[in-house]
Amino acid sequence: MIDFLKRRLQNKNKTTIGFYNVENLFDTLNNPTTFDDDYTPDGKNRWTDKRYTDKLKKLGSVIAQLGQNVSKFPPAIVGLVEVENARVVKDLVQSKYLKKHHYGFVHYDSPDERGIDVALIYNKQFFEYLGSKTHAVYLENDEGERDYTRDILEVTGHLHGEMVHVFVNHWSSRREGVEESDPKRMIAAKTLKKGIQTIRDTNFNAKIIVMGDFNDDPTSKSVKLIENEGFINPMTSLWDKDYVGSLTYEGKWNLFDQILFSKNFLEQNTGALTFKHAEVFNKKWLKVFKGKLKGSPFRTYIGPWYQGGFSDHFPVYAFLEKED
Repeated sequence: MIDFLKRRLQNKNKTTIGFYNVENLFDTLNNPTTFDDDYTPDGKNRWTDKRYTDKLKKLGSVIAQLGQNVSKFPPAIVGLVEVENARVVKDLVQSKYLKKHHYGFVHYDSPDERGIDVALIYNKQFFEYLGSKTHAVYLENDEGERDYTRDILEVTGHLHGEMVHVFVNHWSSRREGVEESDPKRMIAAKTLKKGIQTIRDTNFNAKIIVMGDFNDDPTSKSVKLIENEGFINPMTSLWDKDYVGSLTYEGKWNLFDQILFSKNFLEQNTGALTFKHAEVFNKKWLKVFKGKLKGSPFRTYIGPWYQGGFSDHFPVYAFLEKED
């Protein structure tokens, strides 16, 4: 028993940071101001309360397991994208596998036309919430009209007693083509860069975590723009060495889901959080087990056909350790 308690205390110095694109986490209610009609009981996807509750349970089971093999606790913070509103985030943290951990959450409604937002959930045992705000990403279409997209979420708090700033991102997709959509992601990157600089104008040594679905790989110029602002991107080594991805598109892997850390997370100072390593959570039971999509993330829908899976993305996570 004494040895168990010692290991438990040691593990309190280790913490997990996660990020998860939860793939269209909509409630079943119709919002007349957004394009959520498909995700209603009478919509194209026949999105029922039963299917919604099942997805919440499955997502919660995944989040609860992130990093537990090392930290023995569920993640301290998890960034989320593709959530419809505050209600679905609240339902998620109160679902079967997360409820006992008493997660709080931060969410703002974004102007995205699909009605999908970004959010952050946090384990109150390890993260003390101090404040938050959003950064609008201003895009224009070919006619010069506003093209509404997701805001970037900034959250400040004490992680294991140390102040950190967390940015949660969901940049524009490649739906219209990679080159055609590149400028949109560069605008998002420059918006994020400006937010980072605002923090550093007040505290040059601030500890900053950037996470998101960037719709670009670690080697893409938009992500490199942020890395060159004094960040380490541990996902780069995964991508360069083994081509480990977090999603597939037309049979090819991409690693759009990433977590970056300001370089001071490498400093091993007493009482400070230090970055250790990062991984893609791609367990076998999260994958399609047969057919032409074998090995890819087991998603909720393929087109209009309900699959009953988790998400079309694997979550990513990283370990931090507090130096004694």
